Amino acid sequence: MVSTWSDKMLLLLRRMNNFYLPGSSLERCLPFKVEGEQVGWLSPKVASSTLSRFPAVFRPHGGAVSLAPSLDSYQKRSEAVDGVLQELREDETYACLKGWRHEKYEVMARYCDTPVMCMERAATSLFGIKRYGVHINGYTRNGNGGLSMWLARRSTTKQTYPGRLDNMAAGGLAAGCSVRQTLLKECEEEACIPASIAERARPVGTVSYTYEDDDGVFPESQFVFDLELPSDFKPQVGDGEVQAFYHYPIEKVKDLVASDEFKPNSAMVVLHFLIRHSIIEPDTGQSVLHNSHLISIKAQLRFLCIQIKSFFCLQLTEFLFPLYFRALLP
Repeated sequence: MVSTWSDKMLLLLRRMNNFYLPGSSLERCLPFKVEGEQVGWLSPKVASSTLSRFPAVFRPHGGAVSLAPSLDSYQKRSEAVDGVLQELREDETYACLKGWRHEKYEVMARYCDTPVMCMERAATSLFGIKRYGVHINGYTRNGNGGLSMWLARRSTTKQTYPGRLDNMAAGGLAAGCSVRQTLLKECEEEACIPASIAERARPVGTVSYTYEDDDGVFPESQFVFDLELPSDFKPQVGDGEVQAFYHYPIEKVKDLVASDEFKPNSAMVVLHFLIRHSIIEPDTGQSVLHNSHLISIKAQLRFLCIQIKSFFCLQLTEFLFPLYFRALLP
């Protein structure tokens, strides 16, 4: 029976990394490669039962699936794969395609690599494509230094996790948009935070995880920012993706993050904040701190690369994370 806060958070960490845990589909999945680089994971069903219907686009080879050699440019690959996805969408073959977003995500082996193609956001889980996003922790300090955090309540019309608690502002990294552009865009659109305030946000690391569910495999990495807000500033509902904002003391946030009210990956981002700001004490959060590698090694290695003013740090940790993760799994 799950009863303690630490037990609940440990379940969350395991759930959000279940693709690397025993019993997952990892051993049965096939690498999806473009130009010889792995960019995703394909389930046996997607690889054999679905993509085999499109030999002009997809080619099995050496235990992996690649694109046809004739698809030798970003545009050709993107258009060919999109044609397949449109057909699968019309056939209603996969439930995830019912949530078509008309939003493209870049496809690349590592964030610092040149994208090899783009893909409809709703389809990325079918191919196990790594998705990137930006999450902003909005917080305040009182006169005694005590922390409070702004949380958002997602709209009931959201396609995923409607009505759940979320970070103050967050959004996926769409094709052609930089991390900084996405930060400013989401702050303005979701919380009506002007650029003059949003630009103060500090990058504090990345939270990465890989989970699977009925819709496929979700390797994700979130660029996390802390934004200390003036005590008299209140976020306002903007584009309708949020229905309300709440300003809670950090201890209440700690309790809420272990509840079913929170969007799971956003709960990971808040947990990252709680650890960094020493809200979780070793005596009361032993199991969470012991398993903090399940949140991300990237946040730890970031401090080794703090003087590097580029995302070479991310490139390094993209390589090290799977090795580190598998070595430390209990």
